[in-house]
Amino acid sequence: MSREDLDLGALNHALSSAQISKDKEPAAPSYSNEDDAGGVQITCFTEVVNETTFHFQIMRLPKQIYAWIGCNSAKLGHLYAAAPMRPNSTVGVTSVLGGASDNTGSSIARRLVLKTGLNIILACNIPKNSPMLEADAEKLLAQKLISLGYTRPKSDCLHS
Repeated sequence: MSREDLDLGALNHALSSAQISKDKEPAAPSYSNEDDAGGVQITCFTEVVNETTFHFQIMRLPKQIYAWIGCNSAKLGHLYAAAPMRPNSTVGVTSVLGGASDNTGSSIARRLVLKTGLNIILACNIPKNSPMLEADAEKLLAQKLISLGYTRPKSDCLHS
């Protein structure tokens, strides 16, 4: 067997174990540690709010969530990584791609960690100095995460 055949076989196996949905929710959403043992779950959706089109992609990976928010285009934008910090129940956020002066999205990533308790990788191309667009995008993303069962019960949330 050639190296290309092995790589293709591994890719096919990974894709066949992934659960991909478009605007569909799992039958029984729940937050549990059992979710961390499974494969990748991908959800894509688009919403229009006040004549602004938001595109979303959510990838649920073991112990982390990757989310992408596109605002009126399909560009990657800035990339942030956020994680719960122990022992004091705070959240650390860093910019992986993009300028440090434009922190659009870093606050969304921070609040998503508080809601999910998971590591968050967030890419977004929301325009700088557009707090209403940022609030609309965060609200839509949070609603979808809740409907998918990716958030923790309020009693388990980190407090900061």
